[in-house]
Amino acid sequence: MGAIFITAVAVAFSGAVMPGPLLTYTIRQALVRGPKAGFIIILGHALLELALVVLIFMGFDAILQSNAAQVAIGLVGGLLLAYMGGDMVVGALRNRVKIDLEGGGGSRGMVLSGIAISAMNPYFLLWWAIIGLGFLLQAYKGFGVWGVCVFFLGHIAVDFLWYGFVSTLIGKTRRFIGQTPYRIIVGVLGGVLLYFGITFFANAINALR
Repeated sequence: MGAIFITAVAVAFSGAVMPGPLLTYTIRQALVRGPKAGFIIILGHALLELALVVLIFMGFDAILQSNAAQVAIGLVGGLLLAYMGGDMVVGALRNRVKIDLEGGGGSRGMVLSGIAISAMNPYFLLWWAIIGLGFLLQAYKGFGVWGVCVFFLGHIAVDFLWYGFVSTLIGKTRRFIGQTPYRIIVGVLGGVLLYFGITFFANAINALR
């Protein structure tokens, strides 16, 4: 089972380090909430992945692979991400954002955001329905349910490690960032989310043609 764990780690790292809406949101929250943000956000992400693994073994992967599901996720997710990104840009331009050095705020919202932002990404769901399914089946054929558990644990361990590292690095250094640079960073991050939202939406529209 060691090989399954190593495979899960290698595959997960290749995806975790790539820029995406979840990483963008994590950076934003680390600036506001501090080092803990990444761990809390990824908890929501991991809960969604656990639910997906269970659903995939129940045959839900066929639905996720369907064009209708991809279009629906792309349209809704694209609009929501675009709204989030646009709101961040407007907040930065109107000076409505600030760094909270006390690290206050509830954790529940970040957990739910980790679930929602992951679910908004059609590529994330498609990855699990196709690529993830292949690895899960290999693990299951080799070691049954325990093999699947080892693969899943290896996968989410990388998510916690990478996103925790990013949020800790940013959260620990945020006190040295002035208000103006912070507004610029938030505006840029908002632009990135806006880009992902528009891209997801445009791809969904193209799939309808």
